[in-house]
Amino acid sequence: MRLSRRAEGTRPSATLSLDAIAKAMLARGEDVVMFTVGEPDFDTPDNIKQAAVRAIQAGYTKYTPAAGSLELRRAIAAKLKNDNGLTYEPDQILVSNGAKQALYIIMLCLLDEGDEVLLPGPYWVSYPDQAELCGARPVIIDATGRPDLKVTPEMLERAITGRSKLLILNSPCNPSGVVYTAEELCALADVAIRHELWIMSDEVYEKLIYDGLTHASTAALSRDAYRRTVTINGVSKTYAMTGWRIGYAAGPREVIRAAVDIQSNLTSGPNSIAQKASLEALTGEQESVEEMRSAFARRRDLIVEGLRNIAGVRCVVPQGAFYALPDCRALLGHTYAGRKVSDSLSLSEALLEAVKVAVVPGAPFGAEGYLRFSYAVSEADIHKGMERLARFVQMRDH
Repeated sequence: MRLSRRAEGTRPSATLSLDAIAKAMLARGEDVVMFTVGEPDFDTPDNIKQAAVRAIQAGYTKYTPAAGSLELRRAIAAKLKNDNGLTYEPDQILVSNGAKQALYIIMLCLLDEGDEVLLPGPYWVSYPDQAELCGARPVIIDATGRPDLKVTPEMLERAITGRSKLLILNSPCNPSGVVYTAEELCALADVAIRHELWIMSDEVYEKLIYDGLTHASTAALSRDAYRRTVTINGVSKTYAMTGWRIGYAAGPREVIRAAVDIQSNLTSGPNSIAQKASLEALTGEQESVEEMRSAFARRRDLIVEGLRNIAGVRCVVPQGAFYALPDCRALLGHTYAGRKVSDSLSLSEALLEAVKVAVVPGAPFGAEGYLRFSYAVSEADIHKGMERLARFVQMRDH
């Protein structure tokens, strides 16, 4: 039996694959330090959980509209107005089963076979596969040669062809933690608008920014940017709600209308109980958000210091999200404890095998020779992991 070319060509998520191996080791009782999957290690705040309980007890367990409940879309519209300076009506908002689904559905709305999707790299691991599932071709704009890991307008201009259709911007960025300023985003958006590209702005980490920096929403930069941008966000990272699977998209009516039609055929709509919980997340107390952000900021400082103390490792200070993306290319081409390391995947495997440190290779993020560390872990685990990483480097055969 032969599967479709689409199915055979789709790769599993690198983050989830490495995480599964490491979790199997944990299940066997092995002491693994996990820096793999990007989700807060905090529990969902109690007021949010209680909202879900009340929804169940009240019988709020039926279908909602395919676009999401009206009350949640109104709350999202209010959030976008207050936090991002964006004015949307509820019919310009799609609530989905996670931001990942929102990204994919919007791509299905915008992309045709043979279109090109421009991805500033390092990029989130699922963007290229989602584009290819839509029949489009991902075009990587590689910024790993730049000290700040940021794509410039000149780099974007050079990548555009007659087939270019969509630019994906992700700030704060997974995997690098890079945060683009409003001026930098405006310059990139101007290039995209001049070439009549759509822009998809993935802002799911917007509340996790450090060093006094502020988040800028691409759609709020100009009238033209507003008309050509779809903003993607969700509750997963901000409120420690990864498993609740609620994300959303906001943008031009014709795009959202098409997205609702697609979603109605894919999933009928998002989870009703999780929508009630998300309504409480957006409209209830927000103290927990700052508590988590402050904890991540402390952990960011710890892990960057630890990485920079290891010979051969360089690390740009992440300004947002909860990832560090150290440049480990100096560690390649050597043998550690008898195992040859030639690329980021073999380096990740060697780390897991030799010192039980689980990280994600940079290659699936467009950053070969780099490793992604999620610091959504305890400070004790960060200390332990950095000690083990230093010990691993000392295992190099001379």
